[in-house]
Amino acid sequence: MLLLIDAGNTRVKWGVPETTMALPAPLSGLHWQRSGAVDHVQLAQLVDAWQGLLVTQVLIANVAGPAMQQRLRELLHRVFGMALRIDWFASVPELAGISNGYRDPAQLGVDRLACAIGAHALFPAQSLIVASCGTATTIDAVTADGRFIGGMILPGIALMANALARNTAQLPQVEPVNDLSSPFADNTVDAIASGCVAAQVGAIERAVTALRATQGEVLCVLAGGATGQLVTQLAVACEKVDNLVLLGLYVVATQPDSSLTTLPTC
Repeated sequence: MLLLIDAGNTRVKWGVPETTMALPAPLSGLHWQRSGAVDHVQLAQLVDAWQGLLVTQVLIANVAGPAMQQRLRELLHRVFGMALRIDWFASVPELAGISNGYRDPAQLGVDRLACAIGAHALFPAQSLIVASCGTATTIDAVTADGRFIGGMILPGIALMANALARNTAQLPQVEPVNDLSSPFADNTVDAIASGCVAAQVGAIERAVTALRATQGEVLCVLAGGATGQLVTQLAVACEKVDNLVLLGLYVVATQPDSSLTTLPTC
């Protein structure tokens, strides 16, 4: 049984695929036998969540640092025993249909590479802008033949709103807003929300326009917790995908050429 884990900046998401179907079976048909998510402070809850699973292999994408890596290792060994195989997903020059065009391929965030792999597998032979909208927003370009060109990193919606509240004397803390009927708000709270959403939407649409100039038709793939605030505001073709990092990890884990042998193991 395979356990996939996405350790992000704020939350840890995980899933156990219902089957380990070999690609190119449609990735959109993947179902989860069990899945969940916890905030970092709730990490100990994973012990109960994983009880009863017959896990023999784990693949983890971790952008939350060494302390998170050590904590996850401890929890996994506590639940499944010291013999459990744990693979830590790493960014490499070539993997699972994606050619990593970063100047230093190892520097590319593992979440971004996993999203690119998952999006390319879901929408093959299409030029893509892959926007992952969470604590930070990453907006990456992938060509139809699987070349990861590069991308943008900007603060997510909540970080933008928090920065305004912390660094200005009279602007309030704003909660996420999913329904912005007009970009021109008539009150301060909605004006902040509108501005933060517009910054995200503008960056995504600029990326689509730039990629379209060299690659032709472009599809935007949206992932992450803030997509609900953005999907109705975008004026470009887009698809919302849940658990895109986990889908990318699944593609890697089920590669027939045993791509996991290139990843660090503990």
